[in-house]
Amino acid sequence: MKHILILVLFLGKCLAYDPLIKNDNSLLEPVALTVLDKKRDREIPVLLYPVAKLAPVILFSHGLGGSRYNSPYLARHWQARGYHCVFIQHPGSDESVWKDKSKIFRLGALKGAASLKNYLLRVHDVVALLNQLEIWSKEQGHIFFKRLNLGKIGMTGHSFGAVTTQAVSGQSAMGGRISSFDPRIKAALAMSPSIPKYGNPESAFGSVSIPWMLMTGTHDVAIIGATDVKDRLAVFEALPVGDKYELVLHDAEHSAFSDRALPGENKPRNPNHHRVILALSTAFWDTYLKGDLNARKWLTGNGPVQVLEKMDRWQIK
Repeated sequence: MKHILILVLFLGKCLAYDPLIKNDNSLLEPVALTVLDKKRDREIPVLLYPVAKLAPVILFSHGLGGSRYNSPYLARHWQARGYHCVFIQHPGSDESVWKDKSKIFRLGALKGAASLKNYLLRVHDVVALLNQLEIWSKEQGHIFFKRLNLGKIGMTGHSFGAVTTQAVSGQSAMGGRISSFDPRIKAALAMSPSIPKYGNPESAFGSVSIPWMLMTGTHDVAIIGATDVKDRLAVFEALPVGDKYELVLHDAEHSAFSDRALPGENKPRNPNHHRVILALSTAFWDTYLKGDLNARKWLTGNGPVQVLEKMDRWQIK
């Protein structure tokens, strides 16, 4: 009887942590604002998903041609887990690139927007937003006044947003001589990551010092850019050992991490993909932004297999 009781208690502790439960009751309605970067005379639209308490912050950067309104399934879940979520919109590589153009010109416009210029604009957008968060947290009457835990900031994004995330979270260029890393970012999640066009992955990612999680799929190929699945997997291979994670979803196409299928994709969308994305990302944030030991045990133990399907791949180093 004593052994049964011990087993029940042990199982109870193991099952106590569930990253899919939405357990926060301090949610507030989304708020659309604009960050003005005076140095560049640039307006950066953002969508805030706040909670009514002091909490960590997650920043999200959309893919090419997207907007701050993309991927609300991520924002709503993380917000309900007790995070302030700030979704950034990057003028020049956002929906304005294609919205007013006829269908025959949209692809060309999007290809033109996938440029070094927009890459640099995006990187500086993140820095400007981080600076603005510091201002808002001290601005009496603002929804973020005294509510932002600016010592616990996570950065994430999909596709071009993953490129943006990598840049500000530790990836370097020119053989490791140039870096846009912002030390205010404490953990990063890149969905559909990619290696740099120039240089080798080892020099680009070998000095990443903060926790990284990468997510991709076995059919994660975009219609713009030359990045194939092999290149996406090369990012994890080049990362140093320590708090690094990789998820590869079986049969997942490029849009698996977003809200809807993209032109040219033809595989049925798997509802479990979003479930896995939410579970693993939440456990990652809880581990590194909240210091939740139960989340770490779940993430590094048998937790992921509870949500993964048989052909999905998961690894840690």
